[in-house]
Amino acid sequence: MPWSAVLAFSAAALALIVIPGPSVLFTIGRALALGRVAGIVSVAGNTVGSFVLATAVALGVGALIGASEIAFNVIKLAGAGYLVLLGVQTIVLRKRMAAATLDGERQSLWGVFGQACVVGVTNPKTLAFFVAVLPQFASASAGWPMPLQLELFGVIFCVIAFASDSVWAFLAAGARAWFGRSPKRLEALTATGGAMMIGLGGVLAFARRGA
Repeated sequence: MPWSAVLAFSAAALALIVIPGPSVLFTIGRALALGRVAGIVSVAGNTVGSFVLATAVALGVGALIGASEIAFNVIKLAGAGYLVLLGVQTIVLRKRMAAATLDGERQSLWGVFGQACVVGVTNPKTLAFFVAVLPQFASASAGWPMPLQLELFGVIFCVIAFASDSVWAFLAAGARAWFGRSPKRLEALTATGGAMMIGLGGVLAFARRGA
């Protein structure tokens, strides 16, 4: 594959990723609510979900979903509803989660990872980007099979996204460390993280395919 295409795609992906969007807001919400380790685990899970979407696009499934208004809306609403559910759960359990943090207890990281995977694989923004942008950088004359080219671009996107979102997770977790000195402040911060996820779910529910 020509390096020019790889570099051009990397620049396009970086330009999209560094602008705070659904993945960044989800990461910040999780890090605020659950702490640094859970924030990074959430980034990893969300990245795995994005990789699943990239693989689906590379195999042609993503293109079919992108062309179907019904399928796209089902994925969009499922992801939005799941975010709202996580947000409500975080707010309802804010006292318990804050107390667990102050007592040194940890959340189930496998549970956090699984939740983030679901959010990543049902992110309509990522799906729309992969369907619309990935094929533009692939070339039949590159000497690589088209699915493999698309998969490579998906991997590049995921690596950049993981690095960028991890920075947001560390920054949000740093703010949480200060709030953690007070149970009341920590409860309020945990509720704020939940509210961010509810708001993000609402935004995604009304997102259009071409947005």
